[in-house]
Amino acid sequence: MSTTATMTAWQVRRPGPMATGPLQRVTTEVPRPEQSELLVAVRACGVCRTDLHVTEGDLPVHRDRVTPGHEVVGEVLELGSEAGEEFTVGDRVGIAWLRHTCGRCKYCVRGDENLCPESRYTGWDADGGYAEFATVPAAFAHRLPTGYSDSELAPLLCAGIIGYRSLLRAELPPGGRLGLYGFGGSAHITAQVALAQGAEVHVMTRGARARELALALGAASAQGAADPPPVPLDAAILFAPVGDLVLPALAALDRGGTLAVAGIHLSDIPVMNYQRHLFQERQVRSVTSNTRADARAFLDFAGRHHIAVSTPEYPLGQADLALSDLSAGRIAGAAVLLV
Repeated sequence: MSTTATMTAWQVRRPGPMATGPLQRVTTEVPRPEQSELLVAVRACGVCRTDLHVTEGDLPVHRDRVTPGHEVVGEVLELGSEAGEEFTVGDRVGIAWLRHTCGRCKYCVRGDENLCPESRYTGWDADGGYAEFATVPAAFAHRLPTGYSDSELAPLLCAGIIGYRSLLRAELPPGGRLGLYGFGGSAHITAQVALAQGAEVHVMTRGARARELALALGAASAQGAADPPPVPLDAAILFAPVGDLVLPALAALDRGGTLAVAGIHLSDIPVMNYQRHLFQERQVRSVTSNTRADARAFLDFAGRHHIAVSTPEYPLGQADLALSDLSAGRIAGAAVLLV
């Protein structure tokens, strides 16, 4: 193991708005891998909106002074004694959001491990990738497709995976019309997956730069966040954590359409009108994390269909700036920290 005894990391000291400085840069001990874990030298870590929710206190504290970050690309430095033979020292590896499930409950047994009551998450229950080194249970580490840089791979590990699961939950018919509400890290990846599958994509988002990116990637239209799309939608995904957008998204659905809500956090939803928003078998579904099978399927897809990832880059020492820029809507695509 060729590491120093200490490392640079960021910790959430007191959750609150970014303007209050909730994220603190620290020097701390390099973590030691448990028997079933890998020690990973972090090369890149995506900056996800969930990191912002953890840092600003939108999500309850699960670990005091947690290090955020769950879109981690790095190199295996050390294996615990029971980490198995899937990985070896020197492998490029991915660390994603889901890091533990019980494997015994009815949800795990039927293949819905994302619903496991004992599930735990990187960057929320355990320290994540806003650091020089991180650990991960070997059973929850991911092999990565070739043909991508570390920076391009990082957003695939949450933004890509959760977008892929959201697309499944939205049940878009072949060749159907898909609406994306919000167009940040996850949506700009999901749009490319849907387009590769033959969908017609329409984007509703507040940012002019995001609308330009959507059109450049092949969207059929791009308009304001609450504006109606030019055609009825067969399915829609809400990526923006804004409950006010649920009603216009439902109103934009054609008969039998489904709205999937992709976020872990959503502001309050206004009162619905049954006839306008739900009748004719329209429905709304939540999306909760992902399974490892989702991750494998998406990463395999990414290996066969190269995804153009827009990745504004920040050095690790500017993690607080990256989150502030994300909070202020100044990022087009998915920001990445480079270590």
